[in-house]
Amino acid sequence: MKTALICGISGQDGAYLAQLLLNQGYCVYGTSRDAQMSTFRNLVRLGIRDRIKTCSMALNDFRSVLQVIKKIQPDEIYNLAGQTSVGLSFELPVETMESITLGTLNLLEAIRFIGNPIKLYNAGSSECFGDTGTDAADEETPFRPRSPYAVAKAAAFWQVANYREAYDLFTCSGILFNHESPLRPQRFVTQKIVACAHEIAAGKTNKLCLGNISIQRDWGWSPEYVEAMYLMLQQDHPDDYVIATGSSHTLEEFVAEVFSYLGLNWREHIEVDCSLFRPTDIAVSRGNAAKAKAKLGWQAKYRMREVAQMMVDAV
Repeated sequence: MKTALICGISGQDGAYLAQLLLNQGYCVYGTSRDAQMSTFRNLVRLGIRDRIKTCSMALNDFRSVLQVIKKIQPDEIYNLAGQTSVGLSFELPVETMESITLGTLNLLEAIRFIGNPIKLYNAGSSECFGDTGTDAADEETPFRPRSPYAVAKAAAFWQVANYREAYDLFTCSGILFNHESPLRPQRFVTQKIVACAHEIAAGKTNKLCLGNISIQRDWGWSPEYVEAMYLMLQQDHPDDYVIATGSSHTLEEFVAEVFSYLGLNWREHIEVDCSLFRPTDIAVSRGNAAKAKAKLGWQAKYRMREVAQMMVDAV
């Protein structure tokens, strides 16, 4: 039986990944800064909380990271932790940088120090690419980050690549484009839209305020994307992969799909609030996952329309 350690198991991807690994016969550990106080509500929602072993770990504290890894002796580590909101990173740039870059560095150093053949998956982000115009970004596309979150993710990406090359560690980064699910918290705009649309349909409210609805994103389905994470660590050689659907849609289109699925006219309920615009934002985001298809055998099955409908159905 393999043992996996998921840092950031409380989040959307962490919960779905835990479910996948359990189905693969893994012994799964998950970390939280304070495991005794955390509710792990996403694990509860998936019905797997009692099958996960949890422990407290502070990723920004090397001693804490080292102690946990030495105790658990994992075969695989999945680094999904750190501040996850692009919008919030403008308000908390220092915390964002520290939680992502220092946390990743501590994991890498701990693996190097222990010396065991531990495989590491690192959660990269399509935000690192910035604006690529109409081009779909792939693994050769240069990074031009446009938010504190993206800057931190870019730094972590190069840390992982450096340790792979300098110390011959099995370290991979998945450069994932937007992926959603019912486990998203409402600070993420897709879940905010779905929740408010349901309230409007129930007559509890009448308006939804949004920022820039002309942005285009490559939206996928989280349970599919965690499969790609797992597959990366099953390869003979470590590498980095873009994970995406290859199709982009505007936020306006996402809104329209959610509202029409509930029998609503979105134009009667949406207000654009300029105060919600970010200082810098990506106009168009689209990924090319051809390498993942060729080497991992992974390809997205669900696109924006299905994702929106599944999120509505799950409420």
